[in-house]
Amino acid sequence: EVAKWQSATSPPRHFATLLTMTQSNPSHIRVNSLTAVPERQPTFLAIGSFDGVHLGHQALIRQMVEAARAAYARPAVLTFFPHPKRVIQNLTDRYYLTTLDDRVALLAGLGVELIITHPFDETVRTTRAETFVMQLCHYLDMRQLWGGNFALGYNREGDVPFLRMLGQKLKYEVRLADQMVSWDGGLVSSSRARHSLASGRVRDVTGCLARPFHMRGRVVVGDKRGRTLGFPTANLEVWDELLLPGNGVYATRAWLNGQPYGAATNVGIRPTVDGTKLRIEAYLLDFSGDIYGTELRLDFLERVRPELRFDGLDALKAQISRDVAAVRAIYAREPLASPIPP
Repeated sequence: EVAKWQSATSPPRHFATLLTMTQSNPSHIRVNSLTAVPERQPTFLAIGSFDGVHLGHQALIRQMVEAARAAYARPAVLTFFPHPKRVIQNLTDRYYLTTLDDRVALLAGLGVELIITHPFDETVRTTRAETFVMQLCHYLDMRQLWGGNFALGYNREGDVPFLRMLGQKLKYEVRLADQMVSWDGGLVSSSRARHSLASGRVRDVTGCLARPFHMRGRVVVGDKRGRTLGFPTANLEVWDELLLPGNGVYATRAWLNGQPYGAATNVGIRPTVDGTKLRIEAYLLDFSGDIYGTELRLDFLERVRPELRFDGLDALKAQISRDVAAVRAIYAREPLASPIPP
C-alpha cells in the first residue's frame, strides 16, 4: 500500500488544492462489479483498494486521468470492497479510513468517470491472474493498467513482469508509479495513516490524506451525563468498520446542516464514570438545540490530550472546561473552510 511518486512540495496547510481535486463529477458511473459495466470502450484503469484516497493515490489517479483524456479514453478505477486483507487475514476489528461511499466520492472528484466497487471474496481471491486480466479486457476494453508495484490474482502471481508479458498478448500497457510520495519525512501509505490515526496523531493523518480525517454519523440518545456537567454532547453512531482515532479529546470541526462549529470531541470509554462502551461525544461550541436523529460530520483537527481517569465529577468538569478552552484556541487558528467533500 505504499504510494508512489515524490511530492514536489509539501501539501498546502490550508488544502487549497484539494478543493479543486474534490470538485463534483456528476457524470461518473458507479457499478458494484466488473460484470455490471454498462458499456465497453477504450479504458485506462487503476486498480487497488485506495482506502483513504491518500496523497499517493491522488497523484496516481490524477496522472491516469490526464493520460486517459489525452488519449480520448475512459479513466476508470476498480476498487475492492471489502479490503483484501479483511478477507485473506480474517480481520474483524475496525479498519477503514473511509466509508465506501466516501471513497467513491473522492475518486469521482479526481475526475474518474467509471468506478467499479468490485467485491473481494473467496472467488476473487482464488481467481488466477490471467483470468482476471482477461475479464478486465473483455468488460472494459482496457488499454492501460495503472498502479504501484502491485500484484494481483491468486497468490499474487500477477506481478509486474507477468502483467507486462500478458499485456503484449492482450494489447494493453502497464503504467507504474516511479517515485515515492513523502510527507513530513516519511512515506505516505494507508498503513501509515491507520497507525497514526489509531495513535491519535491526527495532524499526521491530515498530512497523508491532504484533508482532515472525518467521520459522520447519526446523533443518538446517550446517558445525558454531559448535560448535568454543563457540557451537553452529541453522541454519534458511526459505521462499525470505520477506524477511530485513539482514545482522547480532540479539537474538531462539526458540520451540522451545512454549518461549521468548533467542537470538543471525546473518543473513549469515559473511565471516570466507569464506562465500558466506546463512545464518540462532541460538545459543539456556541450551539444549543435538539439534534437527535440528525447526521453530524466531524473533521478531526488536533488531539488535545489522551483519555484520563479523574477523581470524581468535579475534577472531570474542571478538566472539560480546560479542554474546551484549548479547543477554542485551536479552532480559532484553523482557516474558515467549506467541508472538503465527501
